[in-house]
Amino acid sequence: MADHNELGKKAENVAAEYLQKKGYKILVRNFRYQKSEIDIIAEKEHQIIVVEVKARSTDFFILPQEAVTKGKIKSIVTAADHFMEEFNKNQEVRFDIISVLPDKKGNLIIEHIPDAFEAFDAN
Repeated sequence: MADHNELGKKAENVAAEYLQKKGYKILVRNFRYQKSEIDIIAEKEHQIIVVEVKARSTDFFILPQEAVTKGKIKSIVTAADHFMEEFNKNQEVRFDIISVLPDKKGNLIIEHIPDAFEAFDAN
């Protein structure tokens, strides 16, 4: 497995642990709809939280959260709509980003950005 894939998997695991410690209930990980994927779907305080996890080995060129493009947002929103329909959910949906970067010692640093984007940002 390529190093970036390993970092991505590790980042998703760290993000899920982080959310659970903060009181989020993880509903599903790696939810797929057509060609779209949502890294984590969680629930907290009667709200569905759709989480995109972005990891980079360095922030030299771009911050991880800056890699969430309009196209990616559109894909996430489409998959989230399908999830809500498929599982008959009618709660409010929030879209978060969790950015994961290693520090100089190799420890993973998490930045949680609640309400990182809105569904209409996909248009």
